[in-house]
Amino acid sequence: MSDLSYMDRNVAAIRDRIRAAMARRAPELRDRPVTLLAAIKYTDAEHVNYLHRALGINDVGENRVQQLLERWETLDREKLRMHFIGTLQSNKVKYIVDKVCMIHSLDSESLAKEIERQAAKRDLVMDVLAEVNCGEEESKSGLAPAEVAAFCSELVNYPHIRLRGFMTMAPKCEKNEEYRKYFQETSQLCLDIWQKKLHNIGRPILSMGMSGSFEVAIEEGADIVRIGRALFEP
Repeated sequence: MSDLSYMDRNVAAIRDRIRAAMARRAPELRDRPVTLLAAIKYTDAEHVNYLHRALGINDVGENRVQQLLERWETLDREKLRMHFIGTLQSNKVKYIVDKVCMIHSLDSESLAKEIERQAAKRDLVMDVLAEVNCGEEESKSGLAPAEVAAFCSELVNYPHIRLRGFMTMAPKCEKNEEYRKYFQETSQLCLDIWQKKLHNIGRPILSMGMSGSFEVAIEEGADIVRIGRALFEP
């Protein structure tokens, strides 16, 4: 058994930083909880199970279908909520649709059709987030901001898909504060779409912010932060 005590310190420090960022939010956002989602791309089942069993982190995110499948049976899955947070190919949906609680990276009609088809086969409703390419980077997946409203309106045609909100990955910035404009713009865009176009009650879930940017993301309304490196580095 490895000495994983450094993870106790990492998790405690991150939780302190999350609480401090929540206190800096606008008053109307301060009562909204923030979910710490462990991005487990670069770790192993031993570390994931320790996070879950010992440190109470119940939400974890996989980037790769093959990796999810390889360690599925080695994970302590009682009360574990597995999210899929990476780029998802349509031909891989069938392997994960009964294993994950939410897909964060819905960004095309073809992917929506396949999620619908596979979820219908299993008589389940899949929670999804529409992925927004907030920096409009050609190297990244996701919908351009101008495409998001129309795309979300189409999702009402899929009875086995439930749109819960939006995910974004900001461009790499030199300073943390430089992330703010991307998170501000995404938060406002998504809230406008949710209220004016989709007529949903309340606010959408916003999944945004990673190890280098999660505090700014929380200040701007993130409900889920996807943290990997800061959890797992000794």
